[in-house]
This record gives sequence, structure tokens and C-alpha cells, in this order.
Amino acid sequence: MAEEDETEIQKLGVGSVLAKEWPLLLSIATTALFYLFGGGWVADLSSPIWFAFIFLWLFAVMLASAFAIVRHAESLATLLGEPYGTLVLTLSVIGVEVLMISAVMLAGKDQPTIARDTMFSVIMALLGGMTGISLLLGGLKYQEQDYNLQGANAYLALIIPLAVIGLVLPNFTTTTEGPTLSPFQSVFTAIMSIGIYSIFLAVQTSRYRGFFVSPDQTDAPENEKYDPDLHGEHEVRTSPYHGILLVMYILPLVLLAKEFAVPLEYGIAKINAPYVLAGFIVALLILAPEAMSAVRAALRNQLQRSVNILLGSVLATIGLTVPAVLIIGLVTGKTVYLGLSSVNSILLVLLLGLSTITFSNVRTNALLGAVHLLLFFAFIMLMFQG
Repeated sequence: MAEEDETEIQKLGVGSVLAKEWPLLLSIATTALFYLFGGGWVADLSSPIWFAFIFLWLFAVMLASAFAIVRHAESLATLLGEPYGTLVLTLSVIGVEVLMISAVMLAGKDQPTIARDTMFSVIMALLGGMTGISLLLGGLKYQEQDYNLQGANAYLALIIPLAVIGLVLPNFTTTTEGPTLSPFQSVFTAIMSIGIYSIFLAVQTSRYRGFFVSPDQTDAPENEKYDPDLHGEHEVRTSPYHGILLVMYILPLVLLAKEFAVPLEYGIAKINAPYVLAGFIVALLILAPEAMSAVRAALRNQLQRSVNILLGSVLATIGLTVPAVLIIGLVTGKTVYLGLSSVNSILLVLLLGLSTITFSNVRTNALLGAVHLLLFFAFIMLMFQG
């Protein structure tokens, strides 16, 4: 495999590879500069011009890296086919989310709500905003769209209990004060989340693989399960080539997350905005490329791929982020708030109920997308006027 990757790079030429992967060079250079001088650069952000420069610089570099990660993940998706392809894309993006949240928790000042706010923002952005846009645009273009009902139901059967246990139940436990879990409850929740998600991955890629493939492909031969065009018009090389570059993009992105947390927290405090806005901005930064993939798939009448991306990302967010932050809290002694406010709990339950109705039929339409968008806009409004 390594020889295959080396041959691929030699055939393309180092200069050609570097020209195509300029975001990687920018990311590595930015990481090195902030490692050497970042402490002094972010020590005083009182100048609006300097604050804007640092914030936009880090945001742009991290966003470019996020798009590159999705590009290589989609190339791997093309090579692997469904449902493996979407699984690689989902785990790559959510893996970045988990690592970024972990980096901020470990390196930044004590912010017990950052994980909860980011997870909730991800759920609202994906199940509300991006699902709404995908269904609305797809419905306006094709009137109705088909997908595999069994796969969507499998996602929701796991998303609903994990979301309620992770984000609502901590408000009602009495062992500890506040929206937190006791050490025993944290261990139980972490093991349960990882266990259920692991079982899901096992059945998704084996016995029930057909649940996550478009209905018109369910009975197709294995070598006809996917079409390279399903994943865009990007260049597809070898699996090692894209896999190595995927990892090379992720590492500096995670390191930059710690630096980005400083101007982000400063800016939110300066404008006296609710801290939940920090989680929302982090969620947008992580999800932007993947969300665009879901919308593009819907516009190409490939709703099954949109469903796999959107619902799969929500499930991975809860199934992987909750255990990660709980373990970090136990190891470091940091307080982790998981329980949502009463208003956000109602909004979450309402969105989960709506999603169950939306994916209870084998066809979707623009009306359902509009209602999902309505709940997303309600989330934005309540963020500032809760």
C-alpha cells in the first residue's frame, strides 16, 4: 500500500501535489507560527483590527482545512462505495469535532458547557437546518424524493434515546447538583454510547448494509453499488494517497482549535453574546463542507446519500462526543455540563419528534423541509432571546 501511494505521488510530481494541497501548507505554516508566537499574539486582543485579523486568519485556515478533509474523505467514499463511503466521510468530520472539543477542553479555561453547546448546535444545524435545506431544495426540484426508510428508522432509533439520555436526562438526576452526571453515571453513559454506536457500525457494514443503500441499488451487484459521480467531480486517486493526506490535514486543524478558542471566547465576551454562540460557530466551522455535500446530493436526486450524511453525523456526534467529554471530565476533574436548558430541551424533543414524522414515509417533499427549517430558525432566535 505504501509503495502504491509513493508511486502515485511520484507520478503526479511533488510540485503538482503541493500545488493541489496548498491548504495543507497554509495549515502547517499557521500551526508553526502560532506555536512559536501565538502566546504573544493572543495575549492582548483589545485592538479591533488585530482581533479581527487573528480571528479571520484562524477561521479561514481551519475552514480551508475542513473542506480539504471532506474532499479527501469523499474521494475515499468514491473508492469504497456505500455505505462505507459515507461512513468514512462522517467519521472523518465528527472525528475532527471530537478532537477539537477535546483540545479546547484540555487547553482552554474551564468552560463546562462547550461540549454540550457544540453538540446541540450540531444536532440543530444538521437535523433542522441542513435537513430542511436538502428536503426543500430537493422537493422543489423533483417534487418528491425516495430514500431507504429502514435505514432512516435505524438512525433515529439510536439518535432519540442517546440524545435524550445525553442531553436531557442530566437535568433530572439527583446524585449531583446541576445538569451533570456522577462518576458512575458518566462511566455507564460513556460505555453505553460507545457500545451502541459500535454495534450500529457493525450491522451497518454487514448484515443490514442494504438498509443504507438507495432503494434502486439494493438488489444491484456489489460492483454496481456506487457511481464515482455520486461524490462530485473531484479527483480520485488511491486509498493510501487520500488516507495519508486526510490524517495530515486533521492533525494541524486540531492544534489550531486551541488557538482559535482564545479569540472566539474574547469576541463573544466583548459583544456580550450568549456563550452558546461559541458552540454554534464551532459547529458551523466543522459542518460546513459536509453539509454542502448533503445538499449537493439532494440536488442530484441522491437523497439516500443526504440521509446517510445528515442522520449519520448526528448519531456519530452524540455517540462519540458524549463519551469523549465525559472521559476527559473524569480524568482531568473538569466539570462537564450536559443537560440542556428547559427551552432547548423542548426544542430538541420537538425536532426529534418532527424527524420521526418526516422519515416515516418512503418519500419526502418540500413542505417537510420547510418545517425543519422553521425549527432551525427558532433555535437561532432563542439563542439570543431565550
